[in-house]
Amino acid sequence: MPGSELYEEFMALHTRDGGFVMPNAWDGLSALMLADAGFEAIATSSAALAATLGRADGRHEVTRAEHLAHARLLGRLTGLPVNGDFEDGYGDTPADVSATVEAAVEAGLAGIGIEDTSGDPDQPIRGFDEAVNRIHAAIEAAKGRIVVTGRTDNFLQGRPDLDDTIRRLTAFAEAGADVLYAPYPPDLDALVAIVTAVAPTPVNVLISPADKVLTVAELQGAGVKRISLGPALYTHAMEALQQATKALVAGDLTTATTGMSFERINDLLDRGTNQP
Repeated sequence: MPGSELYEEFMALHTRDGGFVMPNAWDGLSALMLADAGFEAIATSSAALAATLGRADGRHEVTRAEHLAHARLLGRLTGLPVNGDFEDGYGDTPADVSATVEAAVEAGLAGIGIEDTSGDPDQPIRGFDEAVNRIHAAIEAAKGRIVVTGRTDNFLQGRPDLDDTIRRLTAFAEAGADVLYAPYPPDLDALVAIVTAVAPTPVNVLISPADKVLTVAELQGAGVKRISLGPALYTHAMEALQQATKALVAGDLTTATTGMSFERINDLLDRGTNQP
């Protein structure tokens, strides 16, 4: 599907009544499970992908090429629109961000997220002007072919400044961002303030505000248009593995080896659209 058509298809999910839930996959089988469950779009998770490779998230330890290959795999297997959780755009300059967006379009992604993070733990959030310039570069490169999400990680990085968060998101919208995202605002009031300030630009929420996990209906009632899960499904699966490991250490083979059948796994793999 040409980029502009894929853009329109994916963007339509953000503008319809109620919006949608966009779960994050971490490998081919998890993507197929989500597609089989009926989700209309999926996303990568930079944190989950990094963990599967034994690396840290947000420190430039996963390359752009690796993430692109991962996202292409999810798209080929499922045939669904895929949103790439591409950290800071994989580069220090706006030109680097442009190159990443162009590569994402060429890889057939439906959307891409660009954060205002730096990868530097001593100064994790980029300055305001730099962050806005990078979003502007992403939009210029996108040319209406891929949905661009402008994201600020203030709350994630210990900067609980709602005014600055809204200022950044508003500027991202003015630069042309299609979707806006600030993971873990402190509470529902802060979330509503964000949604109201940037309207009508759609807002993505990572699970819920920081203080309480809400239902999908409650988030939609607050005006949220897209709900993503980040690495939460991956960590849920890893918790199941941890419990199985504890059972194995205790000598309980039954509990340790109870899981999805390979018949089910092969059935899902047979449904994949991936070709050799």
